[in-house]
Parts: sequence; structure tokens; C-alpha cells
Amino acid sequence: MALKASDIQKKLPDGGKKNCKECGFPTCFAFAMKLASGAVTVDKCPYLPGEIKTELEEALAPPIKLVTVGVGEKGLSIGEEEVIYRHEKTFYRPSGIAILITEKEDEGTISAKINKLKTLQFDRVGQKLRANLFALKYAGNAEKYLGLVKRAAAEGFPIVLICEDLDLLFKARDLIADKNPLLYPITKENLEAALPKLKAKPTPIGVKTSGIEEIVPITKRLKEEGILDIVLDPSPKSLKEMIRDYTLIRRAALKKTFRPLGYPILSLPCMLAENKMEETLLASAGVIKYAGIVVLSDFEKEMLYPLLVLRQNIFTDPRVPLAVEQKIYEIGTVSPESPVLLTTNFALTYFAVASEIENSKIPAYLCVKDTEGLCVLAAWSTGKFSGDTAGPFLKKIGVGDKVKNKRVIIPGFAARIKGELEEELQGWEVIVGPREASDLPAFLPQMIEKWKSQSK
Repeated sequence: MALKASDIQKKLPDGGKKNCKECGFPTCFAFAMKLASGAVTVDKCPYLPGEIKTELEEALAPPIKLVTVGVGEKGLSIGEEEVIYRHEKTFYRPSGIAILITEKEDEGTISAKINKLKTLQFDRVGQKLRANLFALKYAGNAEKYLGLVKRAAAEGFPIVLICEDLDLLFKARDLIADKNPLLYPITKENLEAALPKLKAKPTPIGVKTSGIEEIVPITKRLKEEGILDIVLDPSPKSLKEMIRDYTLIRRAALKKTFRPLGYPILSLPCMLAENKMEETLLASAGVIKYAGIVVLSDFEKEMLYPLLVLRQNIFTDPRVPLAVEQKIYEIGTVSPESPVLLTTNFALTYFAVASEIENSKIPAYLCVKDTEGLCVLAAWSTGKFSGDTAGPFLKKIGVGDKVKNKRVIIPGFAARIKGELEEELQGWEVIVGPREASDLPAFLPQMIEKWKSQSK
């Protein structure tokens, strides 16, 4: 549990009654409140003994350690989550998706995998979805492996080095230490041998164990040596074990503030699955159940895209609907003859409608009304999308000044607002459009032809 301000105050000088104001706050309690909220650090108090400072720093640290793999804009930060369930608050650090490459694969396969990480990108509701990392696994040829490491590092993406040969693992690390790679696996068998080199050039490490019980002594030992950038792999052998182990780690860290398990999770469905469908299923479970990094054997569009969409949905704030700005959007090269369409500002609705207008090849004015991020049907049922509200909105944005003929197409699901809207917009023709955005490419050309024939 997080420390309360009253608990912190008791540990301050004179039991929190010194009130020297040298921290910049009028009282020790005011300082304690800011400290509890994370607004200041313990260094602001000049009179805290070192042991109390260390105790408070540890108690106030996030229950799950923040770990960054890679550097720069492409660096991946994982951990530091605050809740078990997404509906409680939100998840902040989207799972990293990695592609597995070994030096024994042929040149064509290696080049194709590198290119997939570089180029595979999907646009959805205004966000660009893509994978994040290379996972480079040693398969027996040391010279080629080191060459692969240098080649992948030149691309600028974060790297997971997977190598059970400890000497070779550190040789690979030394080649790209400035890229801050993740070293894996560190086990109970190689821990003591690895410690001196881990301390010499600190980078994140992946602890591999046969179950959760083995993790605790390893992470405690690493902490004693000042090594804190850790990710955990309890090596589950099935989907059931994966969900069980990952959930226990998360609950122990957040509910019990159990520091030895307070680290992000590394998931390797590529090592567990027998086929790509099973691998995608396991990867999906990993994204849902708290994995910080998920490693796939390859990227296929039909497998990667659903996984990225799942990640996008899991790592958005459920309390804040995805929404776009309220305004007129010009789709294509518009003119005074272009049709006017009306919809809500729910992001998925907007992008679906906008893309189908583009597919219709009919330039149009898309008027997006603020409905607090609700879709058409939900906004209509809650009174946020009605003739009484849509009419003044269309007047205010001045779309009537942009077109020759006063016509507006409303969504089919909001057909009931037609009469209200006609009363608000005197002189306008209100047309009920299709219910589904996918019907717009057929609907809009027909309407244009109808209007042309009426004008003759």
C-alpha cells in the first residue's frame, strides 16, 4: 500500500514537527503530502538522516520497477503500472512486441524480418500501430551472431539478446552497450558468474526461472548488488500457467507491495507454441495479462494487426473515450457542390466515416459534433446528438456558407432527429443516410447523381 502523508510525517525530523520551511513548504505535513503524491523528492528535506531517506525512497517507489530497453525515441519503457484491472484506472506502458531472429536463418529470412519491424505499420483511429523490438537468439554460430547483433543495432530499435553462452552474451552486450540492450537469460545457475560483468556495464537483464518461487532469491541478490533494471520470465509451460504466473506476479507487486516480484514480465510465446495460431493466442494472453515484452517468431500481417489492436484497446484509458476534435473536416478536394455529412466525435466513428467517404471518391464536408466521445447511437440515446443540439452546432461552424445547396446527410441510426433538425435548420434539406459507414461508397455517388438530375 502507498504511504500516507501522516505516515511520512512521523518519519520527518522531530516527528514531523520541525516545520523549518527549508524544503519550501510551510509545514512538515505539507511537505509530507507533496511527497506522498510524488510531487517532490525526499532530497528536499535537508535534515533527513540517510537511513530514513533510503527507507522513504524505497517505500515511495512504484510497486513495479520502470525499466527502459533501448535508447532515444524508439526506446521501450515498461513497468510502473498501478492497477490490476484496467477499469480501475488505466494501464500506462503498452507491451513491447518483438520479432525473433537467429543467425542460422538464411539471409533472405533475416532481411525480411528486419524489414518487417521497420516497415509494418497500421493506422487506426488516428494512431500508428507497430511492433517495437528485435529479439536476437544465439543458435550456435558465434561469429555470425555477433554480426547479426551489430546489424540489428544499426537499425535503432531496442534489442533483446537471447544467449545461454554467458561469455558470448557479454561479448554481444559489449558491442552495443550504448544501445542499452536487454540481456537474457540470467538464471540461478549463472547468476554469480554474471554479476561482475553486469555491474561493470549495467543494462537491463531478463531473469529466467522454473516458476515464481525461484525468482525471489535471484532478484533479492541482484538488488543487493545494486542491479534493479530487471524483467521476469517464470517460464510457464502452458496458457494456464502463463495466466496464473503473470497474475500472481502482478498481484504480489501491487496488492502486497512485494518488492522481489515488483518487475515487468518478459513473455516468450515463440518458445512455447507449436504453430502460429497458438503463438498469437499466447501473445494475446500475454498482452492482456501484464507482459511488458512479448516475443514472436515472425510477423504476419493477419496475426500482428489483431495483436496490435488488442494492445491499443487494453492500453487506453477506459474512462476517457477516444475522441477527435469538433470541427468541419474537408475530405478530398471540396467545392460548393460537395455534400455535407454529420456525425459524432467518437474516434472510431469518425475514422470509419472519413475513410468510406474517401473510398466513395466524392469530396465532402464531414461535420463532427462533440458528443463526449460517444458513438451515434449512444449519443442519440443520451440526448447528446439531437436536432436541438446538432442544429445550433451546424449554424455555429458555418458550413452553410461553404456550400451552394443546403443539404445535410445524417447517420441512419439517428434518423429520428430528422424532424427536429429541419425545424432548427430552416431552409435545409435533411437526408437520412445509411446506418453503416461501409455503405457510403455506394450511397454518396447515387445522391450526387440524384441531385444533378434534379437541378436540370
